Amino acid sequence: MKGLALLSWRHAAHHRGRTLLLAACIAVPIFLPLATRLLLTTYESSLTSRAVDTPLVAGAKGNRFDLTLGALYLRPNELEAIPWGQLRALSAERVTAIPLHLRFTAQGHPVVGTSPEYFELRRLRAASGTLPLMIGDCVLGARVAETLSLVPGDDLYSDQRELYDISVPPALRMRVSGVLAATGAPDDDVVFVDVRTCWILEGLSHGHTDPAVSIDEKLVLGRSAEHVAVSPALIEVASVTPENVASFHVHADEDGLPLTAVIVVPDDDKAATLIKARLNASAAWQMVVPSAVIDDLLAWVLRVRDLFDSFSLVLGVSTVALVVLVLTLSARLRQREMNTLDRIGASRGVVVRLHAIEMGFVVAVSLGLALVGLALVSSLGSELLRALSGVLA
Repeated sequence: MKGLALLSWRHAAHHRGRTLLLAACIAVPIFLPLATRLLLTTYESSLTSRAVDTPLVAGAKGNRFDLTLGALYLRPNELEAIPWGQLRALSAERVTAIPLHLRFTAQGHPVVGTSPEYFELRRLRAASGTLPLMIGDCVLGARVAETLSLVPGDDLYSDQRELYDISVPPALRMRVSGVLAATGAPDDDVVFVDVRTCWILEGLSHGHTDPAVSIDEKLVLGRSAEHVAVSPALIEVASVTPENVASFHVHADEDGLPLTAVIVVPDDDKAATLIKARLNASAAWQMVVPSAVIDDLLAWVLRVRDLFDSFSLVLGVSTVALVVLVLTLSARLRQREMNTLDRIGASRGVVVRLHAIEMGFVVAVSLGLALVGLALVSSLGSELLRALSGVLA
């Protein structure tokens, strides 16, 4: 580096604070629209691919976005439950009906009650251990297992809904049967169980203690011919074991057992059309096509992107005005330096090139900062998308 380039570089390096501040101001309007487009393109691709893999979703009448995003991202919604009897009716058609129960959590992570067909639909496999083999078993998403440091054979406790209400079922101790291979999808962040395990958490299914086990008389509060009232001190965390699994049964009408949603995979287009028309004709239930719902959602997302682009344009114009102002003030502050160049015979073109080269260094630093920011956004893209998906869901 020599001549005007060296002189420009030395001046920019000497005033490094001003140079970096100006570079940062230029980098922001470059970074924002590019980062927005990168995130939204990645999000659109992720959301669309998951929706395309989910042909139909059935649930209670209500907000179709809540129903769709809840089924895709395994998050609870405020819709009414759809009963198990409705799933049975759907299964009588030429479709595969996959239940989803999304009301409970374990150590803060969603507990998803479903059936083996869900794992086939999402192409999920166990990296270690197995899928749930019986009620009370659970299989962890990759990030859940990493966060909680659990492996097959460990125990995981469901979160207690009401700590001081003994009428609410106690926390359930679930045996970790396996850990799923990482997919980069929402399935990594949840705990999967058999849907019947969720009915235990609901208090709609329970087992009985072996009557041969004696109870400490100090814990007996009262007796009658048919009932024994015991102290809350006797109440322990429920668990399902090979010894008591056969005693678990439902104390409710099975057709009325609650589900959050039902994923429906039709055998062909004709079956899809017929079952969708029949269910949407009812007053209580709805069936949506997730890909169509996501297309509508993305139309709103694109409007947001256009709004960000407008802001970026305004910011860019403001930045250009700021740069012109800074260069004008800098030229005045450097008037003595310019006079010196004039006295030693430098032409006006040399002065212009001097300012242009220095501005080129500033723009190069700005582009570098913008690229570093984009690389950071790209590397954290999955985390940012999970956060965005959580907000939308």
